[in-house]
Amino acid sequence: MKGSIALLLSALLLGPASGWALDAETQAAKDEGMIAYNLGFLLDAVPHLEVAAEAGDVDAMYYLGESHRIAHMGMTREALAWYQRAAEHGEPYAMLRLDEGGACRLGDVCPEGGDDWRQAALEVTLPKAEEGDPGAMGVLFDIYSALEQPQVADDWLERAGKAGDAESQYWLGILIGDGLGDYPDDAQREEVAEAWLRRAAEQGHAPAMNRLSALLSQEGEYEEAWEWMDNASNEGHIDGRLGVGWCYLEPDRDQKCLVKQDVVKGWAILFAMVEESGNVSAEWLLKTRDELLTNEQLEEAEALAEEWLAKEPPLSEFPPRFGY
Repeated sequence: MKGSIALLLSALLLGPASGWALDAETQAAKDEGMIAYNLGFLLDAVPHLEVAAEAGDVDAMYYLGESHRIAHMGMTREALAWYQRAAEHGEPYAMLRLDEGGACRLGDVCPEGGDDWRQAALEVTLPKAEEGDPGAMGVLFDIYSALEQPQVADDWLERAGKAGDAESQYWLGILIGDGLGDYPDDAQREEVAEAWLRRAAEQGHAPAMNRLSALLSQEGEYEEAWEWMDNASNEGHIDGRLGVGWCYLEPDRDQKCLVKQDVVKGWAILFAMVEESGNVSAEWLLKTRDELLTNEQLEEAEALAEEWLAKEPPLSEFPPRFGY
C-alpha cells in the first residue's frame, strides 16, 4: 500500500483528486447514494455508493467511510478500508479520518515515508492552496486545526472566504458569530458574521441561506428573512422547506411568514417532505393540524404533493463534508 500512496500523491500534485468521469448508470448510483447520505440514511447509501467507489470515484470512497463510521458510532473495519482507499487517491479528509482513528499507530496503515496522516494531508493540499485553489484553502482550515495550529487554520479559512469559497464563507459567518476573532462590540461582530453568511448565500449555499434567514428574522427584517428561507427551501434545505410549509399552513405563527394562508399548499409541502425524507417535524405537524383541512382539501393537497416530490434538487440536511 505504501508504494501506491507515494505514486498517487506525486501524481495528485499535478492534477485534481476527484477521479474520472463515471458512466451514466454509475453516476446515477452515486447520486442515489448521496441523496440517502444527505438525508441521514447512511446504511441505505452504502450499496449505491459502492457501485461508484468500485468504479474509482474518490468521493464515493470517502462517503462510504463516513457512512460506516457514523452509522456504527466509531471506526469500523469497513470504514477504515474505504478511508484507506480514498487516502491512496489523495483525499485529505480521508487522511484526517485515518489519523483520528489511529490507523498508523494501531493498525500500521501509514503514509509513505512517515507516520502522520495529518502531514500527508497537508502535503497533498498545501500546494493547491498556494496556487490559489479556494477549496484547498478551506480544507487547510481543518488540516491545521488537526495539527493544533489554530491561528494558521483561521488565517487559511479567511483566505478561502476572500477567494470565494462559499463553504468557508459560511463557516466564517458561524464561527465569527460564535466568538472567533476580536471585535470592539457585539454589533460589529454580528455585522461581520452576517456579511460572510450573505456572501455564501448569494452563491447559492443553502445552509447559509437558512442561517441568514434566521439572523434577519431576529433583526426584524422579516421580508428579506422570508426570501432567504424560501430560497433555502428551493435549494432543498430541509429546515427551509419545513419553515415554508408551516408558514403556508399557519402564517400567523411567525412574523416572517409573509404569505396568505394556503392550507392545501402548506399540507402538500409537508406531506411531500414526509414521503421524501421521513422528516419527523413535518410528520408531527400533519398529525396535529389535520383539523385545518376538509377531506376534499386533503385529497387536493396529496395530489399537489407529487409536484413537490419531483422538485430538484432533492431534500438534504447538508451535512458538512468533514463533520463529527
